[in-house]
Amino acid sequence: MLCCAGHQASLLLFALLSVSSLLLVDGSHQDQEFGEAVGSRILQTNPDAHEVHCSRERSRAAWEAIDEYLMPFVEKEKYELPSKCRLRPDNDMFREQEQHKIHFDINEWHCGFCKKAFRAEKFIDQHFENRHKNLVDNSEGRCMADLCGALHCDLMMQFKKPKSKCNAAAATRNRHLCESLADSCFPINQGLAASRLHEFFLRQFCDAHTCSKGTKPFPKGGRKQTNRLYLALSILTLILLPLFYLIVFLHQREMRKGTQDLKRFSKIGQKKKPS
Repeated sequence: MLCCAGHQASLLLFALLSVSSLLLVDGSHQDQEFGEAVGSRILQTNPDAHEVHCSRERSRAAWEAIDEYLMPFVEKEKYELPSKCRLRPDNDMFREQEQHKIHFDINEWHCGFCKKAFRAEKFIDQHFENRHKNLVDNSEGRCMADLCGALHCDLMMQFKKPKSKCNAAAATRNRHLCESLADSCFPINQGLAASRLHEFFLRQFCDAHTCSKGTKPFPKGGRKQTNRLYLALSILTLILLPLFYLIVFLHQREMRKGTQDLKRFSKIGQKKKPS
């Protein structure tokens, strides 16, 4: 009896040891696979290759400020920004990727490189970062976000004036950066157009870098305001034009009706006279 019990205990111990060894082998295999997967992800996201330390969102806001509130006036003057000017579109490291965003609908974005579709802009941004990072030119001086202090990016991103308390030291730094952009992009010794744009840039962007109340960015307006005005006028015209034709039609119909009534009354009067 004891012999049988001992034999059964030995078998049970052997079975437990076998299961434990199988679990250890399987676990080590899974650990190896996990390590290989992590290693491949590290290899794919090697920080030495195309590492970017520049905010895409703030770079986009900086370019929107330039495109909306500066470029219409530069184009009007037929002025070409000098190569050393950091406001040039080719000095934006994300420019090629941004130009390959195809916005079909409010919830539909397509990648211009591989035609993949996304439901929001943030997802296509992640796609560019993961799949098309090699198209980012991460050379020195090409981060538009570095100019945000001068270009009022916070205002562009919030669509309203920030309510935070004014920092005089930060305002002074931003004003100096803004003035340096005016000097490098619109040298006053390069002709009348450059001189006019230099003065314009100071008024449009730099004057607002102060803690004094009453000075707002972009006092000269920009591309969006013009487009909105045209849009409002177009909508107003589309609404009023049919109303105008309707009024003319009703007026002419009433005139014809009045003329017919007058003729009818005239004929009735003529018939009554002989009696």
